[in-house]
Amino acid sequence: MNQEEIKKILPHRDNMLLVEESETIDETTAKGRYTVKGDEFFLQGHFPGNPVVPGVILCEMMGQASCCLLADKASGCTPYFTKMNNVKFKNPVRPGDTLESVCTLTKNRGSFYFIDAKGYVDGKLCVSAELSFALIKE
Repeated sequence: MNQEEIKKILPHRDNMLLVEESETIDETTAKGRYTVKGDEFFLQGHFPGNPVVPGVILCEMMGQASCCLLADKASGCTPYFTKMNNVKFKNPVRPGDTLESVCTLTKNRGSFYFIDAKGYVDGKLCVSAELSFALIKE
């Protein structure tokens, strides 16, 4: 999916649309990518002279990539974060880096979806988390 196709699933727009492209690997796994340009709002002040993508933004990037797995179920719904568990930050993500999110659907209960997400830069694990979402009718 390109960003225009992603916009059909996610309500996010500039400056909060944090997945540039996504691809479905199989029924339960998708990948998303976002290249950190360096001029994003979240880098202003985090940290002067040593810009690092905040952890909460890394979780948002993985969350948005995860929702691409729900594309066929999301019509007429908005995906909302419901939980983040076991979030671990291993390596910093900086301007010029491309975060590749690998998201795997682990289970589904009604409108709730549970996803194992990992974020990599150049094959090196930077962040991991167990995420859950609810698809809420608009």
